[in-house]
Amino acid sequence: MIARTGPSLSANALRVLEARYLLRDAERRVVETPAELFERVARAIAEAEAAFGGEGPQYWAERFHARMAAGEFLPNSPTLMNAGTALGQLSACFVLPVADTMESIFEALKNMALVQRTGGGTGFSFSALRPRGDPVASTGGEASGPVSFMRIFDCATEHIKQGGKRRGANMGVLAVEHPDILEFVAAKRAPGALANFNLSVSVPDAFMRAAEAGAEYDLVNPRTGAAVRRLGARELFDTIAEAAWGSGDPGLLFRDAIERANPTPHLGRIEATNPCGEVPLLPYESCNLGSLNIARFVREAGGAVSFDWEGFAAAAAEAVRFLDDAIEVNRYPLPEIAAATRRTRKIGLGVMGFADALIRLGIGYDSGEAIAFAERLARALDEAATRASAALAERRGPYPAWRADGGAPRLRNATRTAIAPTGTIGILAGASASIEPLFALAYRRTGVLGGETLEEVNPLLADALERRGLDAMQVLSAVREKGRLADVPGVPDDLKRLFVTALEIPPERHLAIQAAFQRHVDNAVSKTVNLPREATPGDVARIYRRAWALGLKGITVYRYGAKPAQVLELGAAEAPHHYDHASRCDPEECRV
Repeated sequence: MIARTGPSLSANALRVLEARYLLRDAERRVVETPAELFERVARAIAEAEAAFGGEGPQYWAERFHARMAAGEFLPNSPTLMNAGTALGQLSACFVLPVADTMESIFEALKNMALVQRTGGGTGFSFSALRPRGDPVASTGGEASGPVSFMRIFDCATEHIKQGGKRRGANMGVLAVEHPDILEFVAAKRAPGALANFNLSVSVPDAFMRAAEAGAEYDLVNPRTGAAVRRLGARELFDTIAEAAWGSGDPGLLFRDAIERANPTPHLGRIEATNPCGEVPLLPYESCNLGSLNIARFVREAGGAVSFDWEGFAAAAAEAVRFLDDAIEVNRYPLPEIAAATRRTRKIGLGVMGFADALIRLGIGYDSGEAIAFAERLARALDEAATRASAALAERRGPYPAWRADGGAPRLRNATRTAIAPTGTIGILAGASASIEPLFALAYRRTGVLGGETLEEVNPLLADALERRGLDAMQVLSAVREKGRLADVPGVPDDLKRLFVTALEIPPERHLAIQAAFQRHVDNAVSKTVNLPREATPGDVARIYRRAWALGLKGITVYRYGAKPAQVLELGAAEAPHHYDHASRCDPEECRV
């Protein structure tokens, strides 16, 4: 019998749990407590252990339950929603192929619906579709181009509610060489256009070099393989930056960086990612994600504060086992997805609570010490996850597509780590999102529960003010109005540096943190470089160039106020707005 204990949940966490995760009966009445949710999930995942011997399902159910109940680890939302239920679909991330035929396009549309209704988010490359105006031999007509079909996918997603709990999310990718690239880049400039999509332009190193040199490059018809016209690479690059400045889209996918890290190149090239960009996947692959709340591994004793590296590594090992077990018990929405997923057994273990941990350790996010900590943390995560996957391979066998490569170890999972946004599970864990800095110290989070607004004030700030003997009520009142501590008089400078917020941090620091993680993460890193309202398109272009130079796999920016509505509004006193994604949305939060 698993002890039915649960974490200390905030009022917002309880509201999110009740609205989205706790089981309900036929009359929509909640019939599950938070503790019972963790028990349900732990038992369902641990059923996989029966096939492998060892300690057995009961032992691992207790271990998994303990990690979740302590708030140290949480899997992605579909696992929390669906584990131990008749639906049983546990993955958050999918990529579906789209070939240049009407049959393939609408097969992908149907498959998208089947995935999204179970809670998954979908990514697509539309690069194989013939451009607008290209002849269609079967009808004698002309093709309407990729963007027109994306609108159909977008409309369908608008009317699919994922797992009965949330709306869908998509990633749309187009190669920079596609003749319709200018239409794609401008596709989200109109308010509400393609609102269910994040967009990314897939660029090779050669394009980035051409943009730097002011050279031209070819647009190539994917149907014929022939060059149809030339564009100035720098002019297009600046157009992409201007569009991102105005709406947050498109981001860039650096496809050569992605391909250099492709663990199974013999299975094909990677052309698309999940909706948030942190998991590059082959066609029909899915990936299970989970995140460790690193703030739970900060220890305070005798006035000294430290990070429990040994405890963190032990939690990472158990989380890898959890995610590998999830592949075994998962009920996949399509047989093609089941086959592709089991062939590579990709998982993505990441972190949340990074900003919280830095604050508790006395490290300012905008500091060299934060970058060094990020590097050490990412390395420790990678090493622990790789050891755990290798140990599983010894007992269970490596992933079927594994090939011996020199002295590389046999691994159970083709990928082990990814940094996901952790939007909603961060609320459940009481953790700051992913590796992001604090967006604000007091804010309203809109749209998480279908239009309801949640007000949040950072509890670490209240604690720090109390320790300093400051008038917490007065300072918090000012923070509620202004959203950031730097604007509040009478607060010591060291606290202002410690509680720095996203818009106060130079873009170069955002990128340095992302790069520190990316160097040790074998999938990718979903992170947003937040820019103040007064940022320019030139600033966006510089960030994109720097991201490429740092070897990132993708980059997203968001300029505050670029859209009339966004997820997080600075200052809890500001009026709530309808939801729109202010950063790279995840399937746990995306409403459109």
